[in-house]
Amino acid sequence: MYILLGNFSGLEMCYVTTTVPRMLSDLVSLQPSIISFQGCFLQFYFFFSMGTTESFLLAAMALDRYLAISHPLRYPILMSPRFCVNLAASCWVSGFIWFLVPIVLISQLRFCGSNLLDHFICDPGPLLSASCSPAPRIELAFYSLSSIAIFGPFLFIVGSYTAVLRAVMRLSSTVKRKKAFSTCTSHLAMVSLFYGSIMVTYVAPEASGGSNKVVTLFYSVVTPLLNPLIYSLRNKEMKDALRRTILGGN
Repeated sequence: MYILLGNFSGLEMCYVTTTVPRMLSDLVSLQPSIISFQGCFLQFYFFFSMGTTESFLLAAMALDRYLAISHPLRYPILMSPRFCVNLAASCWVSGFIWFLVPIVLISQLRFCGSNLLDHFICDPGPLLSASCSPAPRIELAFYSLSSIAIFGPFLFIVGSYTAVLRAVMRLSSTVKRKKAFSTCTSHLAMVSLFYGSIMVTYVAPEASGGSNKVVTLFYSVVTPLLNPLIYSLRNKEMKDALRRTILGGN
């Protein structure tokens, strides 16, 4: 679990770095926000590659929880450190090649007119709208890959936790059930925040326009901000410190 969490925390730092510094610079700048063609597509590539990697890592973490709860005696063998490292590495590699071809094809489209993007990041919806040449096949390919990258891991996570729920309900002790559920709550909270927001934005082509900038801001900034707090609340000392801060006690 900690190998996967280490990869996840490193991914979140890189994920935020692709958008937040540029966005903050645009907010404080008195000049019109301008980004180069190369810079736009580099941001496009890294933002979506890391988002896809996060989707795969969340599925890998669900597999880890399933093996830990449903097969506790075999868990050290099934989820060995070597297998865990290979699993995390496959998530990174798959995430960074998933959208490579569609992004290259979009970058080769003709862009004309004002070249204004109604967004704070280089998002596929505004980019395709700014293109002079219609590209329905490229658009279909991009959103098909998006749907697979979203719903594939999500359905795997749902299936994993269905099996986990069955295993937990077979436990005779209420204390054991509570302990088993407590190991999954943080991951389930992250899954809900991440998939709940990206499904709204990238499943349908018409859903990724400028009207969804708030949703994009949520999963690109707010969710990575909340994830460390969600996992930190599993720590008893952290919960006690937060309780004292809120209640004003010693």
